[in-house]
Amino acid sequence: MKKAALTTAILALMASGSAAAATVYKDDASELKIGGRAEARFNISDNNKSDSDSAFEDKSRARLNIVGKSQITTDLYGFGKYEAQFDTDADITNRYVFAGIGTNIGEFSYGKQDSAQVMLTDITDTMATFGADAADIVNGNKDKRANNFLYSGEFAGFAVQANYLANDEKDSDSYGVAGLYAFDFGLELGLGYVAQTNGNDDDSQINFAAQYSVADLTLGGLYALGSVADQDVNSFEVSAQYKLDKWTFVAVYNYQDVDGLDDATVDNAAIEAVYKFNGNLRTYAGYKFEQVEGDDDQIQAGIRYDF
Repeated sequence: MKKAALTTAILALMASGSAAAATVYKDDASELKIGGRAEARFNISDNNKSDSDSAFEDKSRARLNIVGKSQITTDLYGFGKYEAQFDTDADITNRYVFAGIGTNIGEFSYGKQDSAQVMLTDITDTMATFGADAADIVNGNKDKRANNFLYSGEFAGFAVQANYLANDEKDSDSYGVAGLYAFDFGLELGLGYVAQTNGNDDDSQINFAAQYSVADLTLGGLYALGSVADQDVNSFEVSAQYKLDKWTFVAVYNYQDVDGLDDATVDNAAIEAVYKFNGNLRTYAGYKFEQVEGDDDQIQAGIRYDF
């Protein structure tokens, strides 16, 4: 992939969730963007009930991200991103904190950032409300991993990422590699592998992903199999998205079972409708159907403004 195109892709990815991010500084060599969101949302479910709490729970939040890029030479540039999330109780979570360098063979970065597998799990992580419950068998598969060394590159339609998690806890490091190939007719196929040390156990996970887009319809699937503490785990997720004018309708199904257990650990379906007024404002509502004993159905809705 040409450096200029790759740089554009990196900035777009780093500013994800901020379609309206503002460029606050730009010259011949450097660019700085600030964006974020204000998202008022709520959840209704018997899962929220307690002796003192009702079924209604506020889940409002706001995010702020800062993204920068600086051209050093023709074939070398630097980049960085910081993103924080604030909830209504004034708690702050640092979602992303990373920086790196870009070259004509790819990007090298370190910090709190997504694992290599996220470009595969994003295929079925398509909802504003629910979903993506079954993909992560091992922790090294998740997004927003601290102490994360990451390589990202793209070569003639083939995207590849590799990462190493140097965990603060002894004997708990992790590494992974993932690849995703995009065909010209709307099909994408991906494969990933994660291995991690967990005390005396060597846990692992393999991901198979596929996505197909035609006109306004996008279908995605993820199948994962792994081993945790010598127990075999299987999981899969499927997603369907259909766009109709300013509406997007989404349906997902998530399933995960652990060898030796009679019941699935994850078994649910969800549906959602999103109405996008423009590039800044959208509203959405979703319903989650739970099939695992002890978990109740959920309703979640909200309105989101991107800036």
